[in-house]
Amino acid sequence: MTPSATSPRAARAATDPFAHDVLPAPAGASRALLGSLLRPHRRRIAVTCLVLILQRGISQLSPLLIAYTIDQAVPALRENDRGPILAVCLGYLLVVAGAGALQYGYVRLSARVGQDVILDLLGRVFRHSQALSVDFHERYTSGRLTSRATSDVGALRALLTRGLEDIVSAALTTVYITGLLLYLDWQLGLAAVAVGAPLYLTVRTFRRRATRVYRARSSAMAAVTRKFTETFHTIRAVRTFRLEGPNDESFRRINRHHAHLNGDAALEMGRYVTSSRLVANAGIALLVMWGAQRVASHSLELGVFTAAVLYLRRLYDDPLKLGGVLDTYQSAAASLEEIAALLAQRPSVPEPGAPRQLPANTPGRRGRQVVFENVSFRYRTGGDVLPRFDLSLTAGQTVAVVGATGAGKSTLAKLLARFHDPSHGRVLLDGVDLRHLATAELRRDVVMVTQDAFVFSGTIAENIAVGRPAADRQDIERVARAIGAHDFISALPDGYDTDVRTRGTLISAGQRQLVALARALLADPTVVILDEATSSLDIPGERLVQHAMSTVLEGRTALVIAHRLSTVRIADRVLVMADGRIVEDGTPSELIERRGRFADLHTAWQDSLR
Repeated sequence: MTPSATSPRAARAATDPFAHDVLPAPAGASRALLGSLLRPHRRRIAVTCLVLILQRGISQLSPLLIAYTIDQAVPALRENDRGPILAVCLGYLLVVAGAGALQYGYVRLSARVGQDVILDLLGRVFRHSQALSVDFHERYTSGRLTSRATSDVGALRALLTRGLEDIVSAALTTVYITGLLLYLDWQLGLAAVAVGAPLYLTVRTFRRRATRVYRARSSAMAAVTRKFTETFHTIRAVRTFRLEGPNDESFRRINRHHAHLNGDAALEMGRYVTSSRLVANAGIALLVMWGAQRVASHSLELGVFTAAVLYLRRLYDDPLKLGGVLDTYQSAAASLEEIAALLAQRPSVPEPGAPRQLPANTPGRRGRQVVFENVSFRYRTGGDVLPRFDLSLTAGQTVAVVGATGAGKSTLAKLLARFHDPSHGRVLLDGVDLRHLATAELRRDVVMVTQDAFVFSGTIAENIAVGRPAADRQDIERVARAIGAHDFISALPDGYDTDVRTRGTLISAGQRQLVALARALLADPTVVILDEATSSLDIPGERLVQHAMSTVLEGRTALVIAHRLSTVRIADRVLVMADGRIVEDGTPSELIERRGRFADLHTAWQDSLR
């Protein structure tokens, strides 16, 4: 495979309009990835290669039998000696049977190796993508990941299924036939090698020119896949805001670029096929003319000449066939680069090398103390989102955070959930830096319920059990009753066994939020983060969810990002944020009395209810 290097990818980023798909990768990453995929199967690969070597070797014996027939068996038959011709017939049958059996064995062995390699690669892509931090997924969309797992893995599958066999077979055929030609007639053998040199240069030129085209085509295909994925994941918004026209124009531009690159690839293939055929056929014509003159002058036997012509045809046929194989190879090489670059990414929120344990909670105490110590945060794009600040949340306290859009509320929540690490300072949970906690332990203690309350495909019971997979049906129903979800679940066609379908489309937004809260209650965390959990609900749905929230938050430390001030009613303390800073801090009643920002927000909210 073409090694993945930083400089060619950087050059591509400067010229390719879809180069935002390009991820940085160390030099040689694709070669290292391929080696790691093949290494566990090296014994089976060795056996497979041995079978292919034998198969290609036996396949080259038939022209020798033809030469023997013309020069030995036919003259013997004139003398009524049928032994040689019978030996030729038997030999030919053995060659056909042996080559067929070995081909069957090779196909079975190579198919198993190829399938195992693809399964391994898909598993790596899936596991690694899940392990990457949230900030990576915010930059690298699901459409790009889908392209890596579909079109790029598909290109590798095509290479492993057929392409490698053709490439290796071409190499073996060249070695075998060159050796046999030298054995039959060293002069013809040397002449064939001389004619093969221009063909080698043709192949090398095609490979160099095609590499650039196929890399760009891989990015363009990823852009097409991404556009499809993102459009139909947001089809409701597309329909609501009548984005069909702009989307169609955007897709037409992307598709036109992809089609243009496909045309470039086809043009490169056309150049290669034309030039290689010209060189090969011209070389064969010259060698046939020269060989015929030697036969006429009795310096070359007719059978040897016939076998040589057949070998020359085979020798130069493989480079012609390699055009299609090289197309597959270049696509696979470009795809492997993309996958290797993805797998080379490292989480920006890594697992600790020596994880620490949280101290055991005292009896009757559910929550934990949360401390933001000299914390600041900025995204990779630059600019402080949260300038340096200190904040302490008492164990068991419910703290609401309010402020305008972009004030930094959600970023504060993401730091507590450790979706991001602070640029400076640290976040402590009962005195332990979140960076020192294993992710599994952190997720047991800190649970986040977001605004969209994602519900997975499957039953209601399965969705609630996400909070604690080992929970039984009694536990699931218990938490559903506690938050007030049991009645609506029981009214569904199959109750708790009702399949809510993709993204939970069978139930309403408020019901999805109740399922998410039941999931959080079942997980029994010490810290709960609610990120605008009622902002998309109507008034009746909001009241139902607020009651459920009170149940979930009872006794636990809670950070509630409040879009609606009605949510603040359940809070012990309110933080008002502006421009990434905490500008007010106190109980709801204290802040109203101060007549500051919160009081203004509270007055505006009350006016909106009249």
